[in-house]
Amino acid sequence: MSTESLRSTIPPFYVMDVWKAAAERARSHGDVLVLAAGQPSTQAPAPVLRATRAAVDHELLGYTETFGILPLREAIAGHHSETYGYDVHPDEVVVTTGSSGAFTLIFLAAFDVGDTVVVARPGYPAYRNTLSALGCRVVELDCGPQTRFQPTVAMLEALPEPPAGLVLASPANPTGTMIDPAELAAIARWCETHGTLLISDEIYHGITYAGASTPTSSAWEFSRGAVVIGSVSKYFSMTGWRLGWMLAPAHLRPALQRLASNMTVCPPAISQYAAVHAFGPEAKDELDGHVRRYATNRALLLEGLPALGITDLAPADGAFYAYADIGHLTSNSLEWCARVLAETGVAVAPGLDFDTERGLRTIRFSFAGATNDISAALDRLSTVMSPNNFP
Repeated sequence: MSTESLRSTIPPFYVMDVWKAAAERARSHGDVLVLAAGQPSTQAPAPVLRATRAAVDHELLGYTETFGILPLREAIAGHHSETYGYDVHPDEVVVTTGSSGAFTLIFLAAFDVGDTVVVARPGYPAYRNTLSALGCRVVELDCGPQTRFQPTVAMLEALPEPPAGLVLASPANPTGTMIDPAELAAIARWCETHGTLLISDEIYHGITYAGASTPTSSAWEFSRGAVVIGSVSKYFSMTGWRLGWMLAPAHLRPALQRLASNMTVCPPAISQYAAVHAFGPEAKDELDGHVRRYATNRALLLEGLPALGITDLAPADGAFYAYADIGHLTSNSLEWCARVLAETGVAVAPGLDFDTERGLRTIRFSFAGATNDISAALDRLSTVMSPNNFP
Protein backbone atom coordinates (compact mmCIF):
# COMPACT_ATOMS: atom_id res chain seq x y z
CA MET A 1 0.00 0.00 0.00
CA SER A 2 1.51 3.32 -1.03
CA THR A 3 1.89 6.16 1.46
CA GLU A 4 0.93 9.78 0.92
CA SER A 5 3.44 11.96 -0.89
CA LEU A 6 5.70 14.32 1.02
CA ARG A 7 4.34 17.25 -1.00
CA SER A 8 0.87 16.54 0.37
CA THR A 9 1.95 16.95 3.99
CA ILE A 10 1.34 20.70 3.99
CA PRO A 11 -0.71 22.31 6.76
CA PRO A 12 -4.48 22.18 6.35
CA PHE A 13 -6.60 25.23 5.59
CA TYR A 14 -8.04 25.54 9.10
CA VAL A 15 -10.91 27.81 8.13
CA MET A 16 -12.41 24.92 6.16
CA ASP A 17 -12.62 22.98 9.44
CA VAL A 18 -14.47 25.95 10.92
CA TRP A 19 -16.93 25.88 8.01
CA LYS A 20 -17.51 22.16 8.58
CA ALA A 21 -18.08 22.70 12.29
CA ALA A 22 -20.41 25.63 11.54
CA ALA A 23 -22.45 23.45 9.17
CA GLU A 24 -22.75 20.81 11.88
CA ARG A 25 -23.85 23.48 14.36
CA ALA A 26 -26.45 24.71 11.87
CA ARG A 27 -27.86 21.19 11.55
CA SER A 28 -27.91 20.53 15.29
CA HIS A 29 -28.99 23.95 16.62
CA GLY A 30 -30.10 26.03 13.64
CA ASP A 31 -28.59 29.18 15.16
CA VAL A 32 -25.17 29.56 13.55
CA LEU A 33 -23.83 32.97 12.53
CA VAL A 34 -20.88 32.53 10.17
CA LEU A 35 -18.28 35.31 10.35
CA ALA A 36 -15.57 32.98 9.12
CA ALA A 37 -16.45 32.66 5.45
CA GLY A 38 -14.25 34.59 3.04
CA GLN A 39 -17.05 35.00 0.54
CA PRO A 40 -20.02 37.25 -0.19
CA SER A 41 -23.38 36.13 1.15
CA THR A 42 -25.14 37.18 -2.04
CA GLN A 43 -25.87 35.61 -5.42
CA ALA A 44 -24.11 36.51 -8.62
CA PRO A 45 -25.49 39.73 -10.15
CA ALA A 46 -28.75 39.53 -12.09
CA PRO A 47 -27.19 39.94 -15.59
CA VAL A 48 -24.93 36.98 -14.84
CA LEU A 49 -27.86 34.82 -13.76
CA ARG A 50 -29.80 35.71 -16.91
CA ALA A 51 -26.79 34.92 -19.06
CA THR A 52 -26.40 31.57 -17.30
CA ARG A 53 -29.92 30.55 -18.22
CA ALA A 54 -29.37 31.64 -21.80
CA ALA A 55 -26.09 29.71 -21.98
CA VAL A 56 -27.78 26.54 -20.75
CA ASP A 57 -30.40 26.89 -23.47
CA HIS A 58 -28.25 28.00 -26.39
CA GLU A 59 -24.55 27.17 -25.88
CA LEU A 60 -22.83 23.84 -26.35
CA LEU A 61 -20.94 24.29 -23.05
CA GLY A 62 -18.14 22.05 -24.23
CA TYR A 63 -14.42 22.71 -24.14
CA THR A 64 -13.30 26.27 -24.83
CA GLU A 65 -9.95 27.79 -25.67
CA THR A 66 -7.50 27.01 -22.89
CA PHE A 67 -7.08 30.70 -22.01
CA GLY A 68 -10.81 31.37 -22.13
CA ILE A 69 -13.38 32.54 -24.66
CA LEU A 70 -12.56 35.76 -26.48
CA PRO A 71 -15.63 37.73 -25.28
CA LEU A 72 -14.63 37.13 -21.67
CA ARG A 73 -10.99 38.03 -22.27
CA GLU A 74 -12.18 41.19 -24.01
CA ALA A 75 -14.44 42.03 -21.06
CA ILE A 76 -11.62 41.53 -18.57
CA ALA A 77 -9.22 43.59 -20.67
CA GLY A 78 -11.80 46.37 -20.89
CA HIS A 79 -12.38 46.21 -17.15
CA HIS A 80 -8.70 46.78 -16.42
CA SER A 81 -8.40 49.55 -18.97
CA GLU A 82 -11.46 51.35 -17.60
CA THR A 83 -10.53 50.88 -13.95
CA TYR A 84 -6.80 51.62 -14.01
CA GLY A 85 -6.20 53.50 -17.24
CA TYR A 86 -3.70 51.09 -18.77
CA ASP A 87 -4.25 49.24 -22.04
CA VAL A 88 -4.71 45.48 -21.96
CA HIS A 89 -4.94 43.30 -25.06
CA PRO A 90 -7.21 40.24 -24.76
CA ASP A 91 -4.21 38.05 -25.62
CA GLU A 92 -2.60 39.19 -22.36
CA VAL A 93 -5.51 37.75 -20.35
CA VAL A 94 -5.34 34.15 -19.14
CA VAL A 95 -8.66 32.90 -17.76
CA THR A 96 -8.28 30.20 -15.10
CA THR A 97 -10.27 27.88 -12.87
CA GLY A 98 -10.53 30.35 -10.00
CA SER A 99 -7.70 32.52 -8.81
CA SER A 100 -6.43 29.37 -7.06
CA GLY A 101 -5.87 27.88 -10.50
CA ALA A 102 -4.08 31.04 -11.58
CA PHE A 103 -1.67 30.86 -8.66
CA THR A 104 -0.90 27.19 -9.23
CA LEU A 105 -0.28 27.79 -12.93
CA ILE A 106 2.00 30.78 -12.47
CA PHE A 107 3.93 29.06 -9.69
CA LEU A 108 4.52 26.07 -11.98
CA ALA A 109 5.33 28.22 -15.01
CA ALA A 110 7.76 30.58 -13.29
CA PHE A 111 9.47 28.68 -10.46
CA ASP A 112 11.51 25.51 -10.18
CA VAL A 113 11.97 23.22 -7.21
CA GLY A 114 14.22 24.98 -4.70
CA ASP A 115 13.48 28.51 -5.91
CA THR A 116 12.90 31.07 -3.18
CA VAL A 117 9.56 32.88 -3.20
CA VAL A 118 8.71 35.58 -0.68
CA VAL A 119 5.28 36.12 0.88
CA ALA A 120 3.96 38.42 3.59
CA ARG A 121 3.12 37.24 7.10
CA PRO A 122 0.25 37.44 8.00
CA GLY A 123 -1.09 36.40 4.63
CA TYR A 124 -3.28 34.01 2.69
CA PRO A 125 -2.10 30.49 3.58
CA ALA A 126 -2.59 28.94 0.14
CA TYR A 127 0.34 30.98 -1.25
CA ARG A 128 2.69 29.43 1.29
CA ASN A 129 1.21 25.95 1.23
CA THR A 130 0.91 25.63 -2.56
CA LEU A 131 4.45 26.88 -3.09
CA SER A 132 5.71 24.40 -0.49
CA ALA A 133 3.84 21.53 -2.16
CA LEU A 134 5.51 22.46 -5.44
CA GLY A 135 8.96 22.30 -3.86
CA CYS A 136 9.69 26.00 -3.56
CA ARG A 137 11.45 27.55 -0.59
CA VAL A 138 9.04 30.00 1.04
CA VAL A 139 10.41 32.99 2.95
CA GLU A 140 7.94 34.98 5.02
CA LEU A 141 8.37 38.71 5.54
CA ASP A 142 7.23 39.78 9.00
CA CYS A 143 4.78 42.52 8.09
CA GLY A 144 3.30 44.14 11.16
CA PRO A 145 1.43 47.33 11.95
CA GLN A 146 4.53 49.44 11.40
CA THR A 147 4.21 48.82 7.64
CA ARG A 148 0.44 48.37 7.70
CA PHE A 149 0.98 44.62 7.29
CA GLN A 150 2.42 45.11 3.78
CA PRO A 151 5.92 44.32 2.44
CA THR A 152 8.43 47.07 1.67
CA VAL A 153 11.51 47.53 -0.47
CA ALA A 154 13.56 47.73 2.73
CA MET A 155 12.44 44.20 3.63
CA LEU A 156 13.46 42.95 0.20
CA GLU A 157 16.82 44.69 0.46
CA ALA A 158 17.43 42.94 3.77
CA LEU A 159 17.16 39.48 2.18
CA PRO A 160 20.45 37.63 1.64
CA GLU A 161 19.78 37.49 -2.10
CA PRO A 162 16.96 38.45 -4.47
CA PRO A 163 14.20 35.84 -4.53
CA ALA A 164 12.75 34.26 -7.66
CA GLY A 165 9.34 35.63 -6.81
CA LEU A 166 7.34 37.89 -4.51
CA VAL A 167 3.61 37.47 -3.86
CA LEU A 168 1.76 40.44 -2.43
CA ALA A 169 -1.93 41.20 -1.95
CA SER A 170 -3.73 44.52 -1.75
CA PRO A 171 -6.33 44.63 -0.28
CA ALA A 172 -4.90 41.79 1.74
CA ASN A 173 -6.42 38.72 3.35
CA PRO A 174 -6.69 38.59 6.39
CA THR A 175 -5.87 42.19 7.31
CA GLY A 176 -7.79 44.19 4.69
CA THR A 177 -4.85 46.59 4.37
CA MET A 178 -3.71 48.15 1.09
CA ILE A 179 -0.24 48.97 -0.12
CA ASP A 180 0.63 52.58 -0.86
CA PRO A 181 0.91 53.17 -4.64
CA ALA A 182 4.37 54.68 -4.25
CA GLU A 183 5.56 51.62 -2.32
CA LEU A 184 4.03 49.29 -4.91
CA ALA A 185 5.80 51.23 -7.66
CA ALA A 186 9.10 50.99 -5.78
CA ILE A 187 8.62 47.25 -5.23
CA ALA A 188 7.81 46.76 -8.92
CA ARG A 189 11.00 48.60 -9.90
CA TRP A 190 13.04 46.59 -7.41
CA CYS A 191 11.66 43.33 -8.76
CA GLU A 192 12.43 44.30 -12.36
CA THR A 193 15.98 45.30 -11.41
CA HIS A 194 16.67 42.11 -9.48
CA GLY A 195 14.96 39.56 -11.73
CA THR A 196 12.20 38.82 -9.20
CA LEU A 197 8.74 37.99 -10.53
CA LEU A 198 6.14 40.18 -8.83
CA ILE A 199 2.79 38.42 -8.47
CA SER A 200 0.09 40.86 -7.41
CA ASP A 201 -3.08 39.39 -5.90
CA GLU A 202 -5.80 41.90 -6.75
CA ILE A 203 -8.87 39.74 -6.21
CA TYR A 204 -10.35 42.10 -3.60
CA HIS A 205 -10.18 45.15 -5.83
CA GLY A 206 -13.50 46.94 -5.90
CA ILE A 207 -14.06 46.42 -2.16
CA THR A 208 -12.61 49.51 -0.48
CA TYR A 209 -13.97 52.04 1.98
CA ALA A 210 -14.21 55.78 2.45
CA GLY A 211 -11.40 57.09 4.58
CA ALA A 212 -8.89 54.46 3.47
CA SER A 213 -5.37 55.73 3.96
CA THR A 214 -4.32 54.89 0.41
CA PRO A 215 -6.02 54.39 -2.96
CA THR A 216 -6.16 51.07 -4.75
CA SER A 217 -3.48 50.57 -7.39
CA SER A 218 -2.62 47.76 -9.78
CA ALA A 219 0.84 46.35 -10.38
CA TRP A 220 0.48 46.79 -14.14
CA GLU A 221 0.36 50.54 -13.61
CA PHE A 222 4.05 50.25 -12.76
CA SER A 223 5.42 47.09 -14.40
CA ARG A 224 4.30 44.98 -17.35
CA GLY A 225 6.77 42.36 -16.14
CA ALA A 226 4.54 41.62 -13.18
CA VAL A 227 1.66 39.14 -13.06
CA VAL A 228 -1.73 40.44 -11.93
CA ILE A 229 -4.24 37.97 -10.48
CA GLY A 230 -7.99 38.68 -10.60
CA SER A 231 -11.17 36.78 -9.85
CA VAL A 232 -14.94 36.98 -10.03
CA SER A 233 -15.16 35.56 -6.51
CA LYS A 234 -15.06 38.53 -4.18
CA TYR A 235 -16.33 41.88 -5.54
CA PHE A 236 -18.31 40.04 -8.24
CA SER A 237 -19.99 37.71 -5.72
CA MET A 238 -19.25 34.52 -7.69
CA THR A 239 -17.03 32.34 -5.50
CA GLY A 240 -18.47 28.95 -6.45
CA TRP A 241 -18.31 29.68 -10.17
CA ARG A 242 -14.55 29.00 -9.97
CA LEU A 243 -13.35 31.58 -12.43
CA GLY A 244 -10.26 33.74 -12.18
CA TRP A 245 -7.72 35.30 -14.48
CA MET A 246 -4.23 36.67 -14.73
CA LEU A 247 -2.59 39.36 -16.77
CA ALA A 248 0.61 37.66 -17.87
CA PRO A 249 3.74 38.93 -19.64
CA ALA A 250 4.35 37.51 -23.12
CA HIS A 251 7.39 35.45 -22.14
CA LEU A 252 5.34 33.42 -19.64
CA ARG A 253 2.28 32.74 -21.76
CA PRO A 254 3.67 29.78 -23.76
CA ALA A 255 4.50 27.95 -20.53
CA LEU A 256 1.10 28.81 -19.10
CA GLN A 257 -0.55 27.48 -22.27
CA ARG A 258 1.32 24.18 -22.10
CA LEU A 259 0.56 23.67 -18.42
CA ALA A 260 -3.08 24.75 -18.50
CA SER A 261 -3.94 22.71 -21.59
CA ASN A 262 -2.63 19.58 -19.88
CA MET A 263 -3.85 20.23 -16.34
CA THR A 264 -7.32 21.71 -16.78
CA VAL A 265 -7.94 21.89 -20.59
CA CYS A 266 -10.03 25.02 -20.00
CA PRO A 267 -11.95 26.86 -17.27
CA PRO A 268 -15.64 25.97 -16.72
CA ALA A 269 -17.51 26.93 -19.89
CA ILE A 270 -20.79 27.98 -18.29
CA SER A 271 -18.97 30.26 -15.85
CA GLN A 272 -17.13 31.90 -18.73
CA TYR A 273 -20.25 32.66 -20.75
CA ALA A 274 -21.99 34.00 -17.66
CA ALA A 275 -19.06 36.08 -16.38
CA VAL A 276 -18.92 38.13 -19.58
CA HIS A 277 -21.93 39.97 -18.15
CA ALA A 278 -20.36 40.65 -14.74
CA PHE A 279 -18.47 43.67 -16.03
CA GLY A 280 -21.37 45.76 -17.32
CA PRO A 281 -22.96 48.78 -15.60
CA GLU A 282 -26.06 46.92 -14.41
CA ALA A 283 -23.99 44.30 -12.63
CA LYS A 284 -21.64 46.88 -11.14
CA ASP A 285 -24.54 48.90 -9.74
CA GLU A 286 -25.74 45.79 -7.94
CA LEU A 287 -22.24 44.87 -6.76
CA ASP A 288 -21.51 48.38 -5.48
CA GLY A 289 -24.65 47.98 -3.38
CA HIS A 290 -23.01 44.97 -1.72
CA VAL A 291 -19.93 47.07 -0.96
CA ARG A 292 -22.13 49.69 0.72
CA ARG A 293 -23.52 46.92 2.95
CA TYR A 294 -20.00 45.73 3.73
CA ALA A 295 -19.17 49.29 4.74
CA THR A 296 -22.10 49.33 7.17
CA ASN A 297 -21.03 45.96 8.59
CA ARG A 298 -17.42 47.13 8.87
CA ALA A 299 -18.49 50.17 10.87
CA LEU A 300 -20.48 47.94 13.22
CA LEU A 301 -17.49 45.70 13.86
CA LEU A 302 -14.95 48.50 14.20
CA GLU A 303 -17.19 50.08 16.83
CA GLY A 304 -18.47 46.91 18.45
CA LEU A 305 -15.23 44.95 18.84
CA PRO A 306 -13.41 47.61 20.90
CA ALA A 307 -16.50 47.83 23.10
CA LEU A 308 -15.96 44.12 23.79
CA GLY A 309 -12.31 44.70 24.65
CA ILE A 310 -10.84 43.71 21.27
CA THR A 311 -8.88 46.83 20.43
CA ASP A 312 -5.83 45.59 18.54
CA LEU A 313 -7.23 45.60 14.98
CA ALA A 314 -5.56 45.84 11.58
CA PRO A 315 -6.73 48.80 9.46
CA ALA A 316 -9.54 47.29 7.38
CA ASP A 317 -9.25 49.59 4.36
CA GLY A 318 -10.46 46.99 1.87
CA ALA A 319 -11.79 43.43 1.47
CA PHE A 320 -14.33 42.35 4.09
CA TYR A 321 -12.24 41.28 7.06
CA ALA A 322 -11.35 42.52 10.52
CA TYR A 323 -8.13 40.96 11.82
CA ALA A 324 -7.71 41.10 15.57
CA ASP A 325 -5.15 40.20 18.22
CA ILE A 326 -6.88 38.40 21.11
CA GLY A 327 -3.77 37.51 23.09
CA HIS A 328 -5.46 38.98 26.18
CA LEU A 329 -8.17 36.33 25.84
CA THR A 330 -6.31 33.21 24.80
CA SER A 331 -2.99 31.71 23.74
CA ASN A 332 -4.74 29.24 21.44
CA SER A 333 -7.10 30.88 18.98
CA LEU A 334 -7.84 27.54 17.31
CA GLU A 335 -9.31 26.17 20.53
CA TRP A 336 -10.89 29.54 21.40
CA CYS A 337 -12.77 29.71 18.09
CA ALA A 338 -14.04 26.14 18.52
CA ARG A 339 -15.30 26.89 22.00
CA VAL A 340 -16.91 30.17 20.96
CA LEU A 341 -18.78 28.33 18.22
CA ALA A 342 -19.92 25.68 20.67
CA GLU A 343 -21.00 28.23 23.30
CA THR A 344 -22.53 30.95 21.12
CA GLY A 345 -23.05 29.63 17.60
CA VAL A 346 -20.74 32.35 16.21
CA ALA A 347 -18.09 31.07 13.77
CA VAL A 348 -14.90 33.08 13.30
CA ALA A 349 -11.59 32.05 11.75
CA PRO A 350 -8.49 31.34 13.85
CA GLY A 351 -5.37 33.22 12.84
CA LEU A 352 -3.26 30.07 12.57
CA ASP A 353 -4.02 29.92 8.85
CA PHE A 354 -2.59 33.36 8.26
CA ASP A 355 0.36 33.72 10.61
CA THR A 356 2.72 30.84 11.35
CA GLU A 357 4.27 32.67 14.32
CA ARG A 358 1.54 34.72 16.01
CA GLY A 359 -1.56 33.04 14.60
CA LEU A 360 -2.51 31.37 17.88
CA ARG A 361 -3.28 34.81 19.32
CA THR A 362 -5.20 36.25 16.36
CA ILE A 363 -8.59 35.77 14.69
CA ARG A 364 -10.29 36.96 11.51
CA PHE A 365 -13.86 38.19 11.29
CA SER A 366 -15.60 38.32 7.93
CA PHE A 367 -18.26 41.00 7.59
CA ALA A 368 -19.55 39.94 4.17
CA GLY A 369 -22.84 38.66 5.57
CA ALA A 370 -26.11 40.29 6.53
CA THR A 371 -25.97 43.36 8.74
CA ASN A 372 -28.40 41.79 11.22
CA ASP A 373 -26.05 38.84 11.56
CA ILE A 374 -23.14 41.14 12.44
CA SER A 375 -25.20 42.85 15.14
CA ALA A 376 -26.43 39.53 16.52
CA ALA A 377 -22.90 38.09 16.55
CA LEU A 378 -21.60 41.04 18.57
CA ASP A 379 -24.39 40.55 21.09
CA ARG A 380 -23.57 36.86 21.47
CA LEU A 381 -19.82 37.45 21.70
CA SER A 382 -20.34 39.85 24.59
CA THR A 383 -21.16 36.83 26.76
CA VAL A 384 -17.73 35.22 26.32
CA MET A 385 -15.31 38.14 26.05
CA SER A 386 -13.38 37.49 29.24
CA PRO A 387 -10.12 35.62 29.81
CA ASN A 388 -11.95 33.74 32.57
CA ASN A 389 -14.33 32.15 30.06
CA PHE A 390 -11.65 30.32 28.10
CA PRO A 391 -8.39 30.10 30.03
